Amino acid sequence: MQHETVRLTGKDADGYVIPLGPANLVAVVTDTGMVGCGAFDVDALEKFGYPAARVKPAGGASSIATVEDLLRGEIKGANRYAQERGVAAGMTGREALDRL
Repeated sequence: MQHETVRLTGKDADGYVIPLGPANLVAVVTDTGMVGCGAFDVDALEKFGYPAARVKPAGGASSIATVEDLLRGEIKGANRYAQERGVAAGMTGREALDRL
């Protein structure tokens, strides 16, 4: 597993990349929520009251492989708790994390 600190507007977050054979599991976690690649079930996290969203790759890329890919990616889904914090489909992963 790889870890990196991600500087957001006014705070730091933790970025993680977990290699899973041909793909990577990628997420950035703030003090109040997270944005992850499409492998994350944000609806299941909603059951725990945890704000979460997932991204799709930007610019025609085939997958989210790095933290930078996630930050540039486009939000494709967000649970109710993330939406209540202003996260919406179409914004970038970085924009969403700034709201979490």
